[in-house]
Amino acid sequence: MSAVEPPRIADRFRGFLPVAVDVETGGFNAVTDALLELAAVVIEMAPGGELRPGANFRYHVQPFHGSRIDPASLAVNGIDPHHPLRPAMPEKEVLTQLFREVRKAVRDAGCTRAILVGHNASFDLGFLNAAAARTDIKRNPFHPFSSFDTATLGGVALGQTVLSRAVTAAGLAWDPAGAHSAIYDAERTGALFCTICNRFRFMYEEAIERAPELAAPDGEPFAED
Repeated sequence: MSAVEPPRIADRFRGFLPVAVDVETGGFNAVTDALLELAAVVIEMAPGGELRPGANFRYHVQPFHGSRIDPASLAVNGIDPHHPLRPAMPEKEVLTQLFREVRKAVRDAGCTRAILVGHNASFDLGFLNAAAARTDIKRNPFHPFSSFDTATLGGVALGQTVLSRAVTAAGLAWDPAGAHSAIYDAERTGALFCTICNRFRFMYEEAIERAPELAAPDGEPFAED
């Protein structure tokens, strides 16, 4: 009698690996405004099938040449982009390092591609894509337009669309002092995503029983070019 294989995250999301991402920026325009901080948390699956936050990565980013930085944005995120002790790196170096780590996580999980998890995900994905285009990086492991939005998930599952309120409503810890730090917001976004997905697991399992032919991963192939 063969042992039952543990569940795989590759099967849970059609071959996509969720990665929670948060960016802190100099404004709202992904094309003109500076990317200042970038953090990512890889979502993994425990042997019992529960989702949980895994490895995390954080980068301070040098504003690209000619970028716009709105003082109002700095007042919110508390970043001094020109502080002499700030360990910031150029955008291309940051994305090269992050994308390498994400590609490895995708391969290790048996997935085909990463998919961004964000709170108001289009904002984070927009800045990520704009920086990749600006630095001419071709090997972007993230799906170019699809994402999982925890603002939507929080509204549906918990009646809350603000990150701090959704996290609190989910029964998770929230530290106001940590808010608007890219790594803290990415970690809380990842934890919120896992909590909601785990609580809706019964619906996923019912769907697999109802339509088993849809269970096979069919995500877009992971490009190694």
